[in-house]
Amino acid sequence: MPQDELRFQYPLLALKFPDDETFASFYPGQNASLLTQLRNSVVGLGEPVLYMWGEAGSGRSHLLHALCSEVDERGESVAYIPLHHYQGMTLDIFENMEKVSLVCIDNIDAIAGNKKWEKALFDFYNRWSDNKNNREPGSSLVLCASALPKQLGIKLDDLVSRLEWGACYYLSPLSDEDKLGALQLRAQLKGMKLPVDVGRFLLNRLSREMGTLLKTLDKLDNASLVAKRKLTIPFVKEVLEL
Repeated sequence: MPQDELRFQYPLLALKFPDDETFASFYPGQNASLLTQLRNSVVGLGEPVLYMWGEAGSGRSHLLHALCSEVDERGESVAYIPLHHYQGMTLDIFENMEKVSLVCIDNIDAIAGNKKWEKALFDFYNRWSDNKNNREPGSSLVLCASALPKQLGIKLDDLVSRLEWGACYYLSPLSDEDKLGALQLRAQLKGMKLPVDVGRFLLNRLSREMGTLLKTLDKLDNASLVAKRKLTIPFVKEVLEL
């Protein structure tokens, strides 16, 4: 299905992905092999179905956005379905999705226990599998959740079974040293320098959840540009009122 047609048919899908959530901006930590598998899957060199799980803040959605952006830039059709927003969707969101080159389904655990949505996802998975002879090489289905399929609380046993069919990968959380590296990488991409002592200060004084740390870095970047000052511990204390 051409991307323009997909956008017309599913105008509510998030088909414009965050510019700062790319593979280049993702600090791999212990997940280098997972990144390789994701990128291989959409060029016909890896498993066509991949299940990825990890705790909140580990970067699951970031990687799905990065993968969708990469495939979209090649002019192929992509669909990103964030099931944590399922209450704003209708069940026909899965209609004809088996024809799309890359389908990424995020936060499956959000629909656990909802019989109608579990059945809709199960039916889509079956259509996707049955359509394998009509898909282009590299067509992929990537599913994402916070735990293994059997631990999600899904009531439809056949759906659990389907989710266990593909390759399964755990997205390891970043260590504190990795988080420092991730902050420095993001700062570098913004054209700024984050000294090690400032990065450690942030990790010691703020929540270590990556989303919070990155938002704080954005705030410091803006303040640094306005004040025309480098990032130092005194300046950070002043901006963050610590």
